[in-house]
Amino acid sequence: MDVSIMQPYLFPYIGYFQMINCSDYFVIADDVQFIKKGWINRNRILLNGEPLMITLPVNRDSTYLKIYERSFENRNGSKGRTTILNKIENSYHKAPEFKNIYPLIEKIMNFEDYNVVMFLQNNIKEICYYLDIRTKIIIESTFNLPTELDYQDSVIFVCKELAAKRYINSIGGMDLYSKSKFAENGIELKFIKTREALKYRQFYHQFVPNLSIIDVMMFNPRDRIKAMLTEYDLVEGRN
Repeated sequence: MDVSIMQPYLFPYIGYFQMINCSDYFVIADDVQFIKKGWINRNRILLNGEPLMITLPVNRDSTYLKIYERSFENRNGSKGRTTILNKIENSYHKAPEFKNIYPLIEKIMNFEDYNVVMFLQNNIKEICYYLDIRTKIIIESTFNLPTELDYQDSVIFVCKELAAKRYINSIGGMDLYSKSKFAENGIELKFIKTREALKYRQFYHQFVPNLSIIDVMMFNPRDRIKAMLTEYDLVEGRN
C-alpha cells in the first residue's frame, strides 16, 4: 500500500498529480499552519512566453491558523476568482485544448465553498477525475493526530493508520525525512522525481517547466497527459 501526503495547492504542477497517481491513498495535509507566499492559494501560468503568478486571495485572519481554518475571500465586490479566470482566458484562448479545458477550470473556480481545504480538495478531485486518476483522497485532520507529534512522526502515524508499506513524497522533501526512521516503522521511504525530458510545445516560445497543471492541460490532449503521469522516477531517501 503506497501513501503520499501533501498540503493542498491551487492547480499544482504535474509532479503533484504524478505523486497522487502512483499512490493508493493521497492525504491532504490540512492541519498545518497556512504559510503565506507558498502554493496553497497561488500558482504560475504562461503569458506571452513568461510565467505569470495567479493568486486567489484569502481572508485576513491570524497567521497562526491552520489551513483548514482559513477561507478564501468572499466579501462583496471581491473579484479574485473572476480575475484568475480572465487571466487564464487571456493567456490560453489560442491554446489547442482551450475549448475542452476552460469549462473545467471555470467549474472549479465557481465551486461554492470558500473554505480553503474544501475548495482545493474539489480542485484536485476534479482534475483527477478528468485525468482518470482513481487514487482515494483523504483529509488529514480526520485522523485526529496527537498534538505532540512533529511533522515526520505525524506522517508515520498516518501511514500506519492506512497500513502503508511505502511513503512517497515530493523530491523537494528529501531533507525533511529520515529513511532509517521510516524503516524502523516498517515503511519504505521514496521520493518522486519528474523526468527532465517531460516537455511539450507552448505556442512558439522556449519551454517553461513546472507551471500549473492548467498549462499542461491547455497544450496536451488527455491521453498525452495520462502518459506524462508515468514519466517519473522513485529515488531513495537519506538516512
